[in-house]
Amino acid sequence: MKTSRIAAATVVAGLAVLGVASPALAHVSVQPEGTAAKGGYAVVDFKVPNERDNASTTKLEVTFPTDHPLASAMPEPIDGWKIQVTKATLDKPIELHGKQISEAVSKITWTATGKGVEPGFFQKFPVSVGALPEDTDELVFKAIQTYSNKEVVRWIEVQEDGAEEPENPAPVLALSAASEDGHHGAGADKASDESEEKDDAEAASATTEAAAGDSSDTTARVLGVVGIVVGAAGVGYGVLAGRRRTTTDA
Repeated sequence: MKTSRIAAATVVAGLAVLGVASPALAHVSVQPEGTAAKGGYAVVDFKVPNERDNASTTKLEVTFPTDHPLASAMPEPIDGWKIQVTKATLDKPIELHGKQISEAVSKITWTATGKGVEPGFFQKFPVSVGALPEDTDELVFKAIQTYSNKEVVRWIEVQEDGAEEPENPAPVLALSAASEDGHHGAGADKASDESEEKDDAEAASATTEAAAGDSSDTTARVLGVVGIVVGAAGVGYGVLAGRRRTTTDA
């Protein structure tokens, strides 16, 4: 009986843990593909799991931050989804590639043209964003998830420092420190690789030329030695022939 009680307590505890952990795994979230460095560009994925057993997710609305507006936000086309990008005029223009930008993306809406995100599945919605701000460590994106049964879940609650996680937290994108070469790091690496390849090619060419030069020198030396030997043999033959002629005449 004691064993049965322990087993029952274990099951109850396990269910309690699952009850606490499951909602945390089902949140709408945002993560970068790689890194999201300050001052650079990144592709971020808004991950939307379906939390319902009897309905599909048919619409996702993501509101972009107004305190740190993003001049560029380009969603990737997704089969089965219609995408609408909404822009708003900025109170204060921002600079992008040397130009003043007076408007930025304020919201992106994905609407399913088919079945949407069915029960038991999740969907990623990729967006290329930038330039990322340099004066903050994170960006908050508020999201609204709509189901086929008209239920709406608002992932808009901001996590407060030191407080417990809210029931419907807003997706938060953590920003990493900017690299020394900025968001052009990949290009710099490529240029460095090309430079190294060029140096290797030049070194290989120089080695080949040097080897060819050494081969030519060796051939010339061999021919010179052969010439000397042949010349010496000719002289020796001449002397020997002269001696025989002298002996015969005598």
